[in-house]
Amino acid sequence: MYSDILAPHHSRLEALRAAADHAARAIPPAFPLTATVAVNPFLGQAGEDLATAANRLARVAGIRVTPARKHYAKGLAKGDITDADLSSALAASKSPLRPLDLAGLKAALGVEPAAPSAQPTIATLAQNLTGTDWNAVIEKCLGLWAAGHFDRGQALWLPTPCQGAYAAWREWAINDLTPEIAGLRGFCAHVAAAPDTAERAILRAADRLGLTEEAAPMAFHRLLSDLGGWAQHARFLLWQAELEGESDTTLLELLAIRLVWEEALLAHAPEVGAAWNKVVAAHARPVAPTADAVIDAILQDAAERAHQRRLAGCLSTSQAGPRGRPALQAAFCIDVRSEVLRRALESLDPSIETLGFAGFFGLPLAHRAHGTDALDSHLPALLKPVLTVSSHAAEGAESAFRVAARGKRAWGRFRQAAVSSFAFVEAAGIGYGAKLLCAALGIQGADHAAGQLPRFELPLPVTAKADIGAKVLVSMGLTANQARLVLLVGHGTQVTNNPHESAYHCGACGGHSGEVSARVLADLLNDAEVRRELAARGMPLPADTLFVAALHVTTTDEVRLFVDTAAPSHAGDLARARAWLATAGAMTRMERATRLPGATAGTVARRALDWAELRPEWGLAGCAGFIAAPRTITRARDLGGRCFLHSYDWTTDKDFKTLELILTAPVVVASWISLQYYGSTVAPEVFGAGDKQLHNVVGGFGVVTGNGGRLRTGLPLQAVHDGVAFAHEPLRLSVLVEAPTEAMDDILARHPAVRALFDNGWLHLLALDKGIVVARYRQGLSWERVATLEAA
Repeated sequence: MYSDILAPHHSRLEALRAAADHAARAIPPAFPLTATVAVNPFLGQAGEDLATAANRLARVAGIRVTPARKHYAKGLAKGDITDADLSSALAASKSPLRPLDLAGLKAALGVEPAAPSAQPTIATLAQNLTGTDWNAVIEKCLGLWAAGHFDRGQALWLPTPCQGAYAAWREWAINDLTPEIAGLRGFCAHVAAAPDTAERAILRAADRLGLTEEAAPMAFHRLLSDLGGWAQHARFLLWQAELEGESDTTLLELLAIRLVWEEALLAHAPEVGAAWNKVVAAHARPVAPTADAVIDAILQDAAERAHQRRLAGCLSTSQAGPRGRPALQAAFCIDVRSEVLRRALESLDPSIETLGFAGFFGLPLAHRAHGTDALDSHLPALLKPVLTVSSHAAEGAESAFRVAARGKRAWGRFRQAAVSSFAFVEAAGIGYGAKLLCAALGIQGADHAAGQLPRFELPLPVTAKADIGAKVLVSMGLTANQARLVLLVGHGTQVTNNPHESAYHCGACGGHSGEVSARVLADLLNDAEVRRELAARGMPLPADTLFVAALHVTTTDEVRLFVDTAAPSHAGDLARARAWLATAGAMTRMERATRLPGATAGTVARRALDWAELRPEWGLAGCAGFIAAPRTITRARDLGGRCFLHSYDWTTDKDFKTLELILTAPVVVASWISLQYYGSTVAPEVFGAGDKQLHNVVGGFGVVTGNGGRLRTGLPLQAVHDGVAFAHEPLRLSVLVEAPTEAMDDILARHPAVRALFDNGWLHLLALDKGIVVARYRQGLSWERVATLEAA
């Protein structure tokens, strides 16, 4: 990974190179605010089970990775968790450290283990000795520099561009007197005398700090964890580079910077040397689960088994679906928020049929939006775009739009510039006060006008379009009995004054609205030449079937239709669909209002326009299940908006290619979402973004608390907490698939990274047969046959 800058000159350098790579891989990436993608914060620990990861993260970050035991005790007292759940989880544990029996496990519920404490850095040891909060000094100095260095266009004045992180920091730190004012005399000279490259700085620091080859991986991980979101942003830069077949050294350079600080503090407080040697020895010890971590992992498994039992009791064993030709088919994104709307819509008429499919609709798109040449990826973060579409208008209109956009940006610069910002109020006059009043009252208008239809920048041959259409139709199960009107429903959000807006958009669309993918696919499937090609391949579409793209606005539950293909013959169908969608939206708002603090069915939609609203919606809070099966087993079943629902019929899946796609893409994306909510709930101090009310946007890519310091990543507190208690129940995702276990084994055997998630318990996998859970996946491509799981 770092071959360009850490050439293997000798074995120690090679060992340090491997240690740096190991530490870098242990850090999760943090995507920028413009396209926030939910990330599994335990991504670097996917090769370990929960108890082992608990020990590692306790040592490097000082956090727990499971809720407090009183959480499980409360569930047991309420009857949500039963003795049977505890017994089955205990029996499933293979650890020699597990309690001997159920009585021992229940006794542990009343004994809360001590809060974990991370191994100290030299900064912490020096702080204890001198009384100066060196961690705060480092956080402030590094945060101030990093905000400018990584800026994506927010700042008006920037430091020297086109420099690597380490070189840019040295140039900054040589002139930053903050550490010396705090008492770290000679720091500027120390930085000036530091090696001129990051790899040399790491090698020198490792020698001066006495880091052995055994201790280096954990020591490096500890320091990168100390950098918080800045390290995660650098990990994102590496992630993006590797998608393009390249590499990036920013994370390594941040490690070098943090090591230079450690060197300086050891020289400043040499008395901590003996204590530091003990820390180095502790870093060298292997990572192994403790007895308390094993107990916590068993309790967490029991809570998840309890949820699986309740979920299994909600499923239908009926195989009967709508008869005859549907009056309306609507393919929704599998996002858990669509479960409520789909259930409401289907309740209006038995001839309405809904499907679930990943919100990018299988299109590997990059999109060039109206008024910009920048490309945005509209597909899961795991994948790389293959096709480019553009929403540019005709040349004259496009130019006029860009001129207007430049004027708007100039006005924004005027408001923010160092001098003109003071005169802004006088220059804007009372007219701007009226605008502020309208915004404060939430009465500003929203622009719902459809933009330009996205089109392929390089025209595709009909055969290529037909290939795309055929693959999508097969994967969606839409190869026969299509309705006259088929809606392709992506989803997006509408919020005001919310830096985390993209986090509410579609994760399968790379943190963007699903509108682009839905409109491109609808246009492709309505193309007469494409239909003739599909018919020639034995996949005819009815002549009267019209595909229409739509957008489910999750804050208001409005569904907007994009009728890009003129179809006067379908005017009645469209009017009826709009009426159904409006009614279903009202029903959905009524259900959601019971969960949102201070909301009523009549006020839910207005939260989207309130610039002071902390919780415009709950997003995916509560997500706990993923079901890939025919809709018949979940139709008319209230799953509480907690399940990702993917339509799938294994009997029509030739060679199980669709099943492979589901397990390796949507399931992994859903696991990232689930585990981000999990991490932001159990360890909000590290994996959460903190209180929204204290946030300031920095660099256009992230937020900090207050006026600087550590970059905060993950979900804001208000996204998982209602002000009194957590609104999200921290459960690892339970994946229920109606398919032969042999087929799933074959797929997992060919995808070791996905298999690791199941083998190590970051995901649960259960097999269904006609809506009944019949088997549970166990480590090593083995299955445990289970009796029917019944509702409590």
